Amino acid sequence: MLQCQVELRVRWKALTAFVKTLSLQRQMMENLIIARARQDALQRKMEERRLRLQEEANRRFAASGAMTAEEQEQRVLYANILEYEHDHEWPKLWKANLKKNPDDVTVVSGLVSYMLSRSDHPVVKLLRKHQYRIYNRLYPIVSKGLPQSPALLMRPSRSIQSLNPESQRKPPRSISGNLGSQSLNSLQDTYDKEGGEEFHTQVDRENSFEDLEQFLTQLDWAPPQESPENTDSHSEPHCDPPLPLEQDEVQIQELELRALTEHLKAIVKEIHVAIEQLLSLCLLSFESLNIAASKDLCLACIEEAFFTPLWSALVALFRKVYREREQAYETSMKLYQDASPVDVGVPSKLFPQDAGDLQGSYPYESAVQELRLLVTDGCPQRKLECIVRTLRLICACAEDYRCLHEVDSSPKTAAIGADDLLPILAFVALRCQCPQLVSECAALEEFIHEGYLIGEEGYCLTSMQSALAFVESLHTGRARLPEDKLM
Repeated sequence: MLQCQVELRVRWKALTAFVKTLSLQRQMMENLIIARARQDALQRKMEERRLRLQEEANRRFAASGAMTAEEQEQRVLYANILEYEHDHEWPKLWKANLKKNPDDVTVVSGLVSYMLSRSDHPVVKLLRKHQYRIYNRLYPIVSKGLPQSPALLMRPSRSIQSLNPESQRKPPRSISGNLGSQSLNSLQDTYDKEGGEEFHTQVDRENSFEDLEQFLTQLDWAPPQESPENTDSHSEPHCDPPLPLEQDEVQIQELELRALTEHLKAIVKEIHVAIEQLLSLCLLSFESLNIAASKDLCLACIEEAFFTPLWSALVALFRKVYREREQAYETSMKLYQDASPVDVGVPSKLFPQDAGDLQGSYPYESAVQELRLLVTDGCPQRKLECIVRTLRLICACAEDYRCLHEVDSSPKTAAIGADDLLPILAFVALRCQCPQLVSECAALEEFIHEGYLIGEEGYCLTSMQSALAFVESLHTGRARLPEDKLM
């Protein structure tokens, strides 16, 4: 009897456990059905929202006739922006703040900067996509070694040594190469975090940035130094003659240069299209930015974000195309590295005759130091501002120097005119000793927005281009000089 009771209790416990298991399974199944129903409802809701936003984008881009591929892409991007704004709160807050302060430049710049810091925003995704595409077109070209040229061959670079903190201090001649490698590595890191695939399929990730860093540091010329055997300042300057080349090699190099030029033109055009598309998408995201002042600020922020990681690779391609001009610049730089201002046509009243009157070691040194900073930046707009500051420093120095020669130092007229500015700027460019300025200014002329080339900025850039061309022609004897004693 006792044994039967024990068996009944065991069976009852087993039956109770089985019933609990069935109840738990039934509850889990019900929860799963409910979760699936909610998921289906959420998917339907998201699909309805996507269709609604797509219809809104279609109404925004409604046009008569068939839409172009660019318009269709822009419509899709605008739909992505609407969906992004539906899922995030910060665009609404910034729009409200911008509506209250439409003319506040700090609000405008803060909005664009914040938007560009959000890696998941459609504008930033599009910016990264364009950057990867441009870099993929640049790397196969700029990572190759420099071809031989019938002009004066460049000397081996010592800029790699300048990257070593223990090396001897020298003027900043190759900072752009180091800056470019850091920027490109940051671009690669950003890409890795976003998990893209287009970049991996076209570029060897293990070697591309390292190879490009080595190439960028080898683009600079070694700074001119006097030989220990030749310390006489009155000795004749010497330039190594160009090495003879076969006619077939010259023709091949001409074809290569033509191909590089066409490739550069295509990349420049692609960059302009990319920046216009990014600006248009920003204005679609925040319609309050579509006024002149806010639009210029928005464009400046986009250009800074776009060009900074790519500039060194871009200028490397420019230096390949403008290599002959840079070599002409270096030849003149070697011949006139010890020239005084009067040797390049600067009037005697615009520089001090007594060395004790100089605030630096040579005239216009502050302008030279400012101009050397141009190659250290990666944003075209800031480079243009550097040129403007250089010319302003030249005018300030010229005014101070003129006051040293005149008894009545009260300023009645401007110290220098356009005719005096060119030789002074040429002297500053010679003292700067940076052949890369030729390619940098050529790149600025391509990428600076037309609106900046009308006023002071455009005049300063044009003056710099003229001064560089003047320096390039010094060694040929075609430049007009008051004295020819150095030739």
